[in-house]
Order: sequence, then structure tokens, then C-alpha cells
Amino acid sequence: MTSLPTPYFLARPAGTPRAGVVVIMEGLGMTWQLLRVCERLAAEGYLALAPDLFHRAAAGHGDWQEAVKSVRPDEALADIREGVAKLREAGVKKVGITGFCMGGRFSYLAAVSGVDVQAAAPFYGGGIDKLLGRPSCPLLAFFGGRDEWVPTAAIEAVRAHHPDQTIVYPEAGHGFMRDGSDSWHEPSARDAWQRLLAFFAQHLA
Repeated sequence: MTSLPTPYFLARPAGTPRAGVVVIMEGLGMTWQLLRVCERLAAEGYLALAPDLFHRAAAGHGDWQEAVKSVRPDEALADIREGVAKLREAGVKKVGITGFCMGGRFSYLAAVSGVDVQAAAPFYGGGIDKLLGRPSCPLLAFFGGRDEWVPTAAIEAVRAHHPDQTIVYPEAGHGFMRDGSDSWHEPSARDAWQRLLAFFAQHLA
């Protein structure tokens, strides 16, 4: 079976990129919220690339949960590495990674699997507690204290393993960065965005 290139969305900054960022989608797929994150990062000077991890999923099933289950970790890492390579081909020297929900899990997996990224910032990644390891780059993990999908015990396991690299917003639930939805928690989202920008500025400069 022929292997096809991974489809992706690319947001370019106005000038020369300061660095690159791979942005990994949540289980809902390539949403407008994900594309806005890429555009916001581009406005901050980053070349932002979001790969479509569902491109191998069976067409027409219409069920995001089944699509999530269909994503194999090795294939996701291959797609992420392909995205990193494309950013480097575009001329950036350093690359960060961030992602949401499923994308948070794969962002963390990339960091502990030796993917060539210089900073990783997963958001409310379910299952990270099952992947705990030693990241090959600086890490900053975000969670909501009222997450309906990631159990408190799982969040605490991540925080125990990465005590100085885990931020938990007590009043936020799952998807608190998803602007325009009922999940959005504005105070937490604003603080997390500023922390994300400071983290990337420190490690991708």
C-alpha cells in the first residue's frame, strides 16, 4: 500500500519565522479552534504546522471516537516527525510542539520518544499518566482541575512525575482552551496562553 504524505495546515508569520511549532489536533479533528491556534502562533512570529492525524482513518465513518481509536502511536509519531521535517525544510532551527486532548497525549509521547523538538507543551492530554518517561526537551503540561475526561488521579500522577512542569487550573474543565465553545474557561485560557508564549520564547529563541 502506497504511503501518502500527511495533509497539514500551515500558518505563516508576516516576517522571518522565529521558530516552528507543530500543533496537534484534539479528537474532534482539524477544527476551526485548532486553525486559530496556528494563526495566533503565526501572529507571534512562529511558523505553525498542524498535521491531520486522521488521514489514515476510514472515510465516512463520521465518529470521532472511532477515528481517535484508529490512530496508532507509531503512525502518529511518523506524522509528527514529517511535520517537524517540513518546518526545518522551511528554514527554522528550533521546533516546539503543542496539542490538545488526543494531541496533548501525542505531544507528550513525542517528547519522551526522542522526536527532534526543543520544547513540548501538551494541553489536557488523556493517557499521559500511562506514558510517563523522561522528555528529551523542556516540558510544560496544562490540565483543568475539573476535567471530565482526564481523571484527577491521572493528573496527579503526571504532576507527581513532573512536579515543576505541570500546571493545573482548579476551575477549568476539559477543553478550556477551546474558544467559542461551552468548554472555554477564559481566565485559565488567557493565563495558559501567556505561559505557553513565555515557554516557547525561552526555549525556541
